[in-house]
Amino acid sequence: AVQLVESGGGLVQPGGSLRLSCAASGFTFSQDAMTWVRRPPGKRLEWVSTISGGGGQTYYADSVKGRFTIARDNTKNMLFLQLNNLKTDDTAMYYCARPRNDGWSGDNWARYYNWGQGTQVTVAV
Repeated sequence: AVQLVESGGGLVQPGGSLRLSCAASGFTFSQDAMTWVRRPPGKRLEWVSTISGGGGQTYYADSVKGRFTIARDNTKNMLFLQLNNLKTDDTAMYYCARPRNDGWSGDNWARYYNWGQGTQVTVAV
């Protein structure tokens, strides 16, 4: 069975950094693009970033561009999200998700096969 397990969330002050990880299993990780999605408290899901299967192509939401970096280690079936210069608006539950490979998924949530349980990021003084 496919499993996605996130870790690395926590409480951090504005301007701080965190590194989120997602351990994947149950599928051929290197063949699939992977995505980070977040849900701020009381708000809808937001697409954050996507990385191609080989890692050579990355995409970011405008709200995080220049501050967040997505990466993957296909030798260890791991997905990462480096969060720098965090803002209070970045407070959210962060999920890693596995999208369908036949085109762009973005914020079309029906196009995602699998989701992790999430890891909470709280940015506060």
